[in-house]
Amino acid sequence: MVKRSTRRVMKVVLKKCWYLTEEWADNKNMQLTYVDLHVHSTCSDGYYSPEELVTLAKTAGLAAISLADHDNIDGIERASAAGAEAGIEVIPAVELSTQWFQYSDMHLLGYGFDFQDPYLVRALADFQEFRRTRNLQIIAKVNQKLSVEKRQPIAPEAVQKLAGGTIGRPHIAQALRQAGHVTSNEDAFQRYLVPCNVPKRYFPVDEAINLLHSSGGIAVLAHPPYITRDRKQLEMLVTELVALGLDGLEAYNNGSGLEDTDWLIKLAREHDLIVTGGSDFHGDPGSAIEVGRGVRGLRVPYDSVTEIKSALQKRQAIMGVNDIRLKTTI
Repeated sequence: MVKRSTRRVMKVVLKKCWYLTEEWADNKNMQLTYVDLHVHSTCSDGYYSPEELVTLAKTAGLAAISLADHDNIDGIERASAAGAEAGIEVIPAVELSTQWFQYSDMHLLGYGFDFQDPYLVRALADFQEFRRTRNLQIIAKVNQKLSVEKRQPIAPEAVQKLAGGTIGRPHIAQALRQAGHVTSNEDAFQRYLVPCNVPKRYFPVDEAINLLHSSGGIAVLAHPPYITRDRKQLEMLVTELVALGLDGLEAYNNGSGLEDTDWLIKLAREHDLIVTGGSDFHGDPGSAIEVGRGVRGLRVPYDSVTEIKSALQKRQAIMGVNDIRLKTTI
C-alpha cells in the first residue's frame, strides 16, 4: 500500500509534469521574436548600406534593428525609411568612442535620441571631421610604407568610395586587399594599419552620457567584457558610470558566454539598469557573425526593445516633455 504522504508527492509530481507539458506545447506553438540592437553600416566601418542591413534583418526574421554606427548617425534616416517599407522597427542608435580614467576606447551605445537634435549633430560632425583627417593621415603613412616596399599606393578616393561615408580602418584594409597587397583584414592590420596608426580621439564618458540624455536618448555600456574581464573591476566601473547617469548594459554580446550574460543581467538588475544586446555585425568577409546572430549562436529577445522604450519613457518624465522622441534646444 502506498503511504498517504507518498501519494501527495506523486500528485504534485504529476501536476507539475502536466504543467510542464502544457507549457512546452504553448512554447512550441509560440513564435519567439528576436532583434539586433547593434549593427554597423558603410556610414562608419561596416560593409553593408543601411538599406541592405534592413533587408538582411527582414530575411533573418527580426522584428527590430538598431543601426549603431561608430560616432555617426548619418545612416539612421535611411535605415528608418527602409524599415518602414519592410515592416522592421528601427530604433535610432549610435556607438560613441569614450574614455574614463584608465579605460580608453570604451564604447557607449545611445538609443532612442532625436537624431536631428542640433547639438548632437554638431558634436558628431566635429568628431567625424577629426576621424576623417585621422584616416587620411593613416592612408598617407600606409602609402609611405608601400613606397618603401616598392608597391603601388592606394588612392584616398578609392577608399572613400568603398566607405560610402566616414572612412574607417576596415575600409583601408579592404583597399589593401583589392590592390593585392594583403590577403586578409588581419594581414592588413598586422602589416600596415597597426604600424601606421594615428591615435584616436575619445569623448569623456560623462560628456557622452550627457550628450545622449540632452537629445532625449539613453546610454548603454557596450560589450562590457571587452573593457575588462575582471568582474570586480567591472562592478566598480559600472557603479561609477551609474552615478554619471548610465541607463543599461549590453548583456547579450559577443564577448559573453551564457554564464557571463547571466552575471551581467544580475549586475544590471542590482543597479536598476536595462538589458540590451546585439551581434555587433560589420559584415567582414569570412566572419561567422550575422545580422541577428552573434558568436556562439547569440540571439537577443524583443524584451530588450521593451526595456529601451521603458527607459526612454523615464527619461521623458525626467525632462518633462511629452514626445518620446525628444527635440531639445541647446
